[in-house]
Amino acid sequence: MTVRPLLFLDVDGPLLPFGEGARRRSDSELGSRLAALPCDLVWATTWEDEANAVLAPRLGLPRLPVVRWPPPDRDEREDRWFGLCWKTRTLVEWAGGRPFVWVDDEITDADREWVAAHHDGPALLHRVRASVGLVEADFVAVDRWSRGL
Repeated sequence: MTVRPLLFLDVDGPLLPFGEGARRRSDSELGSRLAALPCDLVWATTWEDEANAVLAPRLGLPRLPVVRWPPPDRDEREDRWFGLCWKTRTLVEWAGGRPFVWVDDEITDADREWVAAHHDGPALLHRVRASVGLVEADFVAVDRWSRGL
């Protein structure tokens, strides 16, 4: 049996657009679209448990696993220097070689390169515009990639 990929979800930006020109969305529609993806959803946000307490009910999602972020260390300063997002190392460790999709507004090419060099499984790092959030094309890309494993 094939293992379903993880889908690491950031909140601010992908699910809650912000900034100039940010658009509103139907929360229940977003939740049903996420639940329909062939992935196991995981909160990958600084909201941590608040994502389950506040957002999951609004989105119509069950309680999801939550990534716990370690305190900043020396690696984080070096990572910033090279343009690596502070979440990248933790998500690769959390995935433990399992295929994953990461949806975030902070992903860079440096993150993609680092994941390709340090993660044993397939990974899709999908950047979402913070002012727009997840749109149809994002769902199509995640669905297509996940089904292609």
